[in-house]
Amino acid sequence: MPFNRTTSILLFLFLFQSQLFAQYIPDSSSSQIINNEIKPQIPILTDTILRIKNLQPFFTLHVDSTLRYQLEINKEPGGYYWYLKNAPVGLKIDKDNGELFFKASKSYFLSGRLKYDTEYKVQLGVQNLNNPQEKTDTAFSLIFYNTEIIPSRLHASIVSPVMLDEGDSLSFSIHCIAGSFPFESVKPESNYLIKNHSVVQKCEDVFSWRIPYDFIRENDSSKVRTLVLRFTGTDKFGNQDTATVQVIIRNAINFKEKKVEYDQMTDEIRQYNLKLKMTFRTLDRKIRKNKNTRLSFDMTSASTALGGTIFSSLSTSDQKTAGRILPSIGVALVPVKEAVSPNRVYEQNSAALLRASIKRLDYLLSEYALIGAEDPDINYKTNKLRSELKQIQLQLIEIPLEETIGEDAEILDEYFNNPKVNKKYRLRKKRKS
Repeated sequence: MPFNRTTSILLFLFLFQSQLFAQYIPDSSSSQIINNEIKPQIPILTDTILRIKNLQPFFTLHVDSTLRYQLEINKEPGGYYWYLKNAPVGLKIDKDNGELFFKASKSYFLSGRLKYDTEYKVQLGVQNLNNPQEKTDTAFSLIFYNTEIIPSRLHASIVSPVMLDEGDSLSFSIHCIAGSFPFESVKPESNYLIKNHSVVQKCEDVFSWRIPYDFIRENDSSKVRTLVLRFTGTDKFGNQDTATVQVIIRNAINFKEKKVEYDQMTDEIRQYNLKLKMTFRTLDRKIRKNKNTRLSFDMTSASTALGGTIFSSLSTSDQKTAGRILPSIGVALVPVKEAVSPNRVYEQNSAALLRASIKRLDYLLSEYALIGAEDPDINYKTNKLRSELKQIQLQLIEIPLEETIGEDAEILDEYFNNPKVNKKYRLRKKRKS
């Protein structure tokens, strides 16, 4: 057969098609033909990474129960070392085969080494003894529970009842004995409304309160009050326990405040007493001036009467006529005296009342003086001075008093204690008939 141009072209196309078909024939190691279809074969991976096959993330144990759990790895167990970190007391692991063991004894919980409803995070690891690089670390949680509920208790750090006085300070703390479920909040209550005390909201908080001096009212006849403080603890399930503290509070005196009140009362009495002395001096001077005027009229009237008697005894007619006229002049001076200078009965009575009131106030200041810095009768003495002052003010309500004190107290006292002045107002005994 001759080799021509057409034959060469056909041979080239056959060789090119054969080469393309050879590129699409799959390798027997990486693909397979299923139902006349070429599908890639999935490679089989070898398990070479060390891992724990049956680890549980949580273990929950009851009190007095026992845990035995066999951990497994994806390798032959020989030549591997098991270990724990942060393990709670009593939890163990067999270092050779990885068996977990724990017996939840109640003594652990009674001693406080373990707690209920508390999540313990335990670190677990396994190590190849021949290859340090081959190891794995993981963790699981361990929780203990108890069906026997131990109630939590609440008590105060002070023995009830407590005897205190007004002005004392009260301070104590609230302690909690934790049971199965600890208290989450503490609420205080009292039978009397109290202020300015510390807030107690949880265990170990301190209650402090300074007892005010006005805690016991003046109308309380017993002068004693019993304050009952109740502190109620509540857990998350609503269980409660109450600690009660009784505080017996007795009436007491705030001497610092009462001393200021007493001093103010005595100062008020002294100022009022000075006004009375000023008014008394003014009235006494008016009475003395009026008395001198009336005495002048009386002396003139007596002189004219005596002169008339003398002239009547003389020999001449003119002298006898004068003797008859002079007595009438004396008689005429009497109504003039009453018109010009009448008796000041109101002033005399007012002055006598003022003098008696002044003497009474001076006596009260000396009688109810304090016997010391902490006189137990300071309240009684202050109230007595107040009531006596009001009574005197009511007695002298119609007497206009001097509003301003123009002179020193020493000058007024000197005038008031003058013997001549005292003589005029001295009480005289009535003569027996």
